[in-house]
Amino acid sequence: MSIDLNRAILYIDEALLVVDKPAGLPTLPDGYQPDAPCLIGLLKLSFAPLWVVHRLDKDTSGVIVFARSAAAHRQLNTQFEQRQAEKRYHALAHGSPLWEETTVDLPLRPNGDRRHRTVIDPQRGKPASTSLRLLQRFDNYTLLEATPHTGRTHQIRAHLAALGFPIAADALYGPKTSHPPPPIARLALHAYSLQLLHPLSQAQISFQAPCPADFLQAVQQLGPTTTR
Repeated sequence: MSIDLNRAILYIDEALLVVDKPAGLPTLPDGYQPDAPCLIGLLKLSFAPLWVVHRLDKDTSGVIVFARSAAAHRQLNTQFEQRQAEKRYHALAHGSPLWEETTVDLPLRPNGDRRHRTVIDPQRGKPASTSLRLLQRFDNYTLLEATPHTGRTHQIRAHLAALGFPIAADALYGPKTSHPPPPIARLALHAYSLQLLHPLSQAQISFQAPCPADFLQAVQQLGPTTTR
């Protein structure tokens, strides 16, 4: 898999490289397929050196930032650890919640079962918080905005599954079969926006990545918004 740098790069300067990651491309090398294409490997062909600040799952599309210096990397890591950076995702989920907005506070433990999933674990899990806002309702699905306040592995996927609204086409946390089948062939999760402080100027900056064609087509395929 390749990447069109002219379309993918959202911002670049001496400290930052912000990219709109396509779905299907892992952020880092795969431990089982180390020679398979990955986002940082492709970017380093043109922009080395780069430092990883955060990750997106292979099938998640959208905004991701890399540091272009060790100093920027340290500063950005501090922001993410102290929850100063804000990430917003769009997710197409099974079902129709009764709420318009809610916050999920359920502790998570990664690699918690035989399928290596992140699981809810009140005893051994780490604190995890995700705010959810309903954007559109459809007959069998709901379009949601998710804002994670912590950075646990698979946090949004695990929290939505725990609420009974797993993300469409999520092979790991969703149902084995669904009727009707999901209107999209990959995990319906998109990193829509990222807001942070520039590591050099400390000015607040934000970036957005429009939802890709397959995500938009899935929403359109579901038809008009329901009123219930």
